[in-house]
Amino acid sequence: MTKAVVPAAGLGTRFLPATKATPKEMLPIVDKPAIQYVVEEAVAAGLDDVLVVTGRSKRSIEDHFDRAYELEEALRAKNDAQRLHAVRESSELAQVHYVRQGEPRGLGHAVLCGSAHVGGEPFAVLLGDDLIGSQEALLKRMIEVRETYGGSVVALMEVAPEQASLYGCAAIEATAEDDVVVVTDLVEKPPADQAPSRWAIIGRYVCDPAVFDVLRTTSPGRGGEIQLTDALRELAQRKPDDGGPVHGVLFRGQRYDTGNKFDYLRTVVEFACDRPELAEEFLPWLRDFVATRDRDR
Repeated sequence: MTKAVVPAAGLGTRFLPATKATPKEMLPIVDKPAIQYVVEEAVAAGLDDVLVVTGRSKRSIEDHFDRAYELEEALRAKNDAQRLHAVRESSELAQVHYVRQGEPRGLGHAVLCGSAHVGGEPFAVLLGDDLIGSQEALLKRMIEVRETYGGSVVALMEVAPEQASLYGCAAIEATAEDDVVVVTDLVEKPPADQAPSRWAIIGRYVCDPAVFDVLRTTSPGRGGEIQLTDALRELAQRKPDDGGPVHGVLFRGQRYDTGNKFDYLRTVVEFACDRPELAEEFLPWLRDFVATRDRDR
């Protein structure tokens, strides 16, 4: 496996007006855009061929992963080696390719837009809204499970019952491995009382290429969109020689959901606190700020 698909064609309406002209994937987590963390995760798992599925007004994503010769020359003239390295780092991460999703027809359609580039190979899908702690190695583990069992693999995280309707949820059966389950059914954003379990799909997938043929015939589902969950649900019923089955990796590590304002802010604060050069000054300020706010209430 060498290829990853990163859907990045969404409109980012939750962050308007900031995302009117700036893709939500380019919103910074401290000093690095969210999508760079995602590409770095793919590369760390051994995937160095990354296809970004973009839409209108997403040109800055392409610019970010390209060389910026004038800026590099200005930094070189100032002997600013640290910032020069930071600027060049994104353009040297991986082979980054792009394809446009002409209209927002759902995650399944966005993945289908990558079929010509991916071809007949297994591939990973990484959603830019979900950041996984760099120490977790979730994607690498999912690739190992694919190599062992074949088929497709989803990342599953346990959520509170009232949150089940925000995710695709899986019916699961145990295997001999504590962190691996067989997925027997998938339901996209079920009512809380109808969820098959509390194990929800988060934004990491390893897909068998058979998913493309299924997506081509998948009718629009919830929200009038073509859902990747619906395609994986069909593959879960298939035999290994026909694109199945589907397994899940039970993830209990650190995940950051940057798709809403509260979690985005929490992510920025946590990432800042994990940076030693920032934490020394930022943490004392943060403690004083919270203490002052508590006293003023």
